[in-house]
This record gives sequence, C-alpha cells and structure tokens, in this order.
Amino acid sequence: MAAPSAGRVQLPAHLALRIALAARTLKGVSTAHLLRALIAAVGEPINEARLSKLRASRLLARLGDTAGADTPLPVLSDRQLHSALGLLKGRGVSMPQEPLPVPEAYRDGEFEDSVRIACASDSGERMDGSFGSCARFLIYQISPRASRLVDIRVPAPVAEDEDRNAQRAALLHDCQLLYTLSIGGPAAAKVVRAGVHPIKHASALPAREIVEELQHVLASAPPPWLAKAMGAEPDERVRFTCNSPG
Repeated sequence: MAAPSAGRVQLPAHLALRIALAARTLKGVSTAHLLRALIAAVGEPINEARLSKLRASRLLARLGDTAGADTPLPVLSDRQLHSALGLLKGRGVSMPQEPLPVPEAYRDGEFEDSVRIACASDSGERMDGSFGSCARFLIYQISPRASRLVDIRVPAPVAEDEDRNAQRAALLHDCQLLYTLSIGGPAAAKVVRAGVHPIKHASALPAREIVEELQHVLASAPPPWLAKAMGAEPDERVRFTCNSPG
C-alpha cells in the first residue's frame, strides 16, 4: 500500500520543528521520509497525544516500511532512535515564546448544553502547566457545536499565610473541568470542593486539541456527571449512561 502523501499534512510549527530535528538525528533519513513513517505509525493528524504513545520499535519498523527502493533505510543505532523519539515528544525542544490568544466576549447561556473548562498554561494557547505553578488558566466555553476562549485568568501572588491552592481553585469557581499536567492530592481536593473536576494529561498539548476532543464527547455520550454539568434533565442523563460505550 502506498505511503500517505506528506504534501497534504498541515503541522503546527512546534511539531514541524520536532520532526525536522529528529530527522537530523537519524542520519540518512530525510524529513519527508520521517513524516511518512510517522503517519504510518500514529495516523493522521499527527499530534502530541499520538506522538506520546510512539515507541522506538514501531518507529524503526515504519521507517523501514516507508523507505523507497532507491533510498534504503540506513543502519540506525538505538541511541539515534531514542534521541529522535525524545525530540519528537518535545524533550529538550523549545519554541520562541508564543503570543497569548485573545479571549472573546461571552454571554451566559449563549451556548446551549455547554460546559466551561480551564487549562493550566505556561505558554501561548497550550495546556502545558501544572495547577500549582502555571502562569495562567485558559478558560473555554464549549458546546457540542461551538467553542470559545472566554477568559485568561492569572493567579495573584499569595502571602506566606495564604493558601495558594485554595486561591487558585477559587479562580475556577465557574468551571466544570480543569485540565493540567499535574496536581497533588490536597490541591485536587480543594479543586473538587470548588465544584471542578480535575483531569491530568501525561504530556503538554495545544489547548484546542482538548477543546475538539471534548466537543466530540459532548456531541455523543457524555458521562452522567458531565451531562449534569451541561444542564441535562435526569432522564436525559440515564440516556447518556445507556448509550455510553461499554
């Protein structure tokens, strides 16, 4: 089967940089060849969540599968493969500081069946921060049919006798979900008491990927607790449960 065409792939700048650096590490492998191998290995679109699950053995196998007859795959050492894999996953790769996104006005009730989420962020429009130390929270209003960045909330400095985690949890009082790279048990308890459900991601990713994934969940079969946050009536929440996959 022919390899997917690299020409049709539109990559975010940070992923394009990672792939170019990884190809440089794999001596004799072009960026186009590596891109074909990644599409074969993780599918399209290439994103951070898919790259985070990639293993060196699968990368090597797909590099072999997508090598052309006139350009056979060079011998690659384990060190080269693991170094390239680390670059693909963002280890040691830094981008110039991204500008912050601009929130848009939102009127309460404007999006029917919507939820409000917070993403812990340290750079641009990315979920790449930890709850207790992130520079800001990106706040999105999300329905099955629409989404909007409605606010950016920056935690204020806290005095020595103030509870930093309680202050941060209070910032999210009108949100239903918090996405973060990490959050400790005591901090999570404070977030839950504020009415917010914390969700940890293993790796950083663009906030828009979280928004799009959540939109699919809202449009299909949200779990009962999320349906309640959307304002669904009890009988509708039963339907969500029955229709949810196994």
